[in-house]
Amino acid sequence: MRALQYRSYGGPEVLEVADAPEPHAGAKQIRIAVRAASVNPIDWKVLSGAFSEGKPLDGAGFLGSDAAGVVDEVGEGVTGVSVGDEVFGRGPAAQAEYAVLDAWAAKAPSVDWSVAAAIGVAGETGERVLRLLGVGSGGTIFVDGGAGGVGAVLVQMAVARGIRVIASASEDNQGYLREIHAIPVRYGDGVADRVRAAAGGKVDGVADVAGKTTIEDLIGLVSKPSQVVSIANFAAGKAGARVTGGGADSEPFQALAEVADLLAQNKLVVKFQTFPLDRAQEAYRISLGGHVRGKLVLLP
Repeated sequence: MRALQYRSYGGPEVLEVADAPEPHAGAKQIRIAVRAASVNPIDWKVLSGAFSEGKPLDGAGFLGSDAAGVVDEVGEGVTGVSVGDEVFGRGPAAQAEYAVLDAWAAKAPSVDWSVAAAIGVAGETGERVLRLLGVGSGGTIFVDGGAGGVGAVLVQMAVARGIRVIASASEDNQGYLREIHAIPVRYGDGVADRVRAAAGGKVDGVADVAGKTTIEDLIGLVSKPSQVVSIANFAAGKAGARVTGGGADSEPFQALAEVADLLAQNKLVVKFQTFPLDRAQEAYRISLGGHVRGKLVLLP
């Protein structure tokens, strides 16, 4: 099969599309023929060697964490899904013609393949952050970085739960935040003051998606530091905020079921740009540049 891969750590220039062994579904897994796969910031961080601990790459590396496609293998112990079903979900090395998923949900026929591919990581992260924040209907949260792939999904999931959302973005993305029913504020110096003005005081929780605002400013928006949850500032825990990267905090099947329902009800809109797999370098450069509106999706 064709798969996006790299043989040395670096930037987008080291990416290539080449033949790779086909993966197969193990126990409690399914395999899909991939129709679309998304690019997430974790991909170019892995590509750069940020998680290699200084060790050289041994063989080819593969990328991608979420995809959508048609089931063509069902592993042992899997129920409720059959060959031929259309699904989306989470799994490794997804930027390829075939991918194995560890968690998935059914894709409604009305949902575009690219939208479904773009929602796995963002939806799981959004559900996890909202669960950790514990803010209920009628509460107010601030999402720092609301126009990006994860931020925009998190905003819409919160709005669907009846939560008032204030979100930051660049000047160019203020209109987009209004489209997804957030109260927009401009990011950068003074953002905390703008949030307080929009909220009429403190907020009930802060979701730090971007990692660009100082943790002290974010903590100043809430009554206690634990009301700040960050997925981007790994030093935030030293100040009493909560940092989450998945792991034990993650409930992927629950999250994917929630976003599948929101997609089917047209309560979740995902803006995306698509690229053929052969143009993956271009997509990665855009992701590296930041200020992405919505998601970047590769089509094998």
